[in-house]
Amino acid sequence: MEQHDLVTKDDSGKPITIDTERGGLRAVLHHKDADTRAMILVGGIDGGFNGPSDLYRDLAEALTSANISALRLDFRVHGSPGNIPEAEYDTMRGIDYLRGLGIRSIALVGHSFGGAVVITVAHQRDEVKAVITLSSQTYGTRPVANISPRPLLLVHGGDDQRLPPSCSEYLYARALEPKELVIMQGATHSLRQRREDVFNLLRDWLKEKLVD
Repeated sequence: MEQHDLVTKDDSGKPITIDTERGGLRAVLHHKDADTRAMILVGGIDGGFNGPSDLYRDLAEALTSANISALRLDFRVHGSPGNIPEAEYDTMRGIDYLRGLGIRSIALVGHSFGGAVVITVAHQRDEVKAVITLSSQTYGTRPVANISPRPLLLVHGGDDQRLPPSCSEYLYARALEPKELVIMQGATHSLRQRREDVFNLLRDWLKEKLVD
């Protein structure tokens, strides 16, 4: 099945393919021409557009109404343990694409493996103004301190058995201000049990922190 086939008919996003030197990069775009702010949302090693508990579509639709565009990005390379350099390349091309639409300020949001990817990318691009990780791994996160002075939000499920909350606690300890750590008690790796709380937290945090 083509990945774009996973975009449902009631999805307000537009399926696109970004041409790169390494092949087509599939994404779903939520965008209004006047927007100058946007977020890029990436998943884990299995890729896909929807993120944990299908959170990304709802978040994209909510923030588009607040004049923040969204690019839900699917990595070209899937599978364990995850290829950080290739995923980093994909995210960089997503930034370039948004820049071509007139976007000046970008937030990066990554789940699990994607958390390491957005940390790796953030310090390399001035357009990145805010970073969120969800249930992040620690491998590949050495540059986390370099995100400062841009705000960083780390969210983790208190009952995560795949990547324990100590992963985000470790990242928080290494990061510099401004930084926030939120442990969602009762939530597992997907954060499904606290989905509404996570959605509200991310929506409000991005509205406040992603400045033009």
